[in-house]
Amino acid sequence: MTMTGLPRKTLHLTALAVPLAGWTLHTTVLHRRLAQAQRDPLSGTWRREAFTGRARRILDRHPGDVVLVLGDADRFKDFNDRYGDAAGDTVLAAIGHRLTEWAGTRGVTGRLGGDEFVALARIEPRHQPLRLEQLNRLMAAPVPCGDSLLPVGVSLGAATPDATGTRDLPALMRAADAAMYEGKHTGNVVRARPEHTGIPAVNGRRLGRPGTSIRGRAA
Repeated sequence: MTMTGLPRKTLHLTALAVPLAGWTLHTTVLHRRLAQAQRDPLSGTWRREAFTGRARRILDRHPGDVVLVLGDADRFKDFNDRYGDAAGDTVLAAIGHRLTEWAGTRGVTGRLGGDEFVALARIEPRHQPLRLEQLNRLMAAPVPCGDSLLPVGVSLGAATPDATGTRDLPALMRAADAAMYEGKHTGNVVRARPEHTGIPAVNGRRLGRPGTSIRGRAA
């Protein structure tokens, strides 16, 4: 026995446990910080690279029951000019939160930049029309901001492997983007068709739209 009355082996194990606990805490904090760095701080959605990795895994495992939705805030520059940047940030955060709510725990949502968001949700084909109508209503609801309600317009395009004939994520994003542009400012989500996958694009964005360049790199 030692002077403290504890076996030497017990003291040795206790001494080992202290740095081990510290390392576990350090690892947990590090993983949390890395996860935070992969998220957009305004909307809480994943950044492009993090979204892409997660969306591909879902798409590979469940190609028959996924819907990819791409959305842009309508006339967002005019909105900012009228209501101010703080109101604009409130609306962008709301768009991200609403898409995340719609996609659910089995889906993934990302912010691609500016006022552009994307979501991949697992939805059985027979439920997809109703769920897309629900998304339309969810996105059209005014956003509370202080004592006011801010008007929101979001153009939406949706793409599925069955409707487009492809399971490739960039092709689905390209098709959803083209469908969204087709229904711009109409307030209705447009479902992509096979021909939408053939429209030239950069990183899943229709070539020629804001955010792409002639040299073929996303701005």
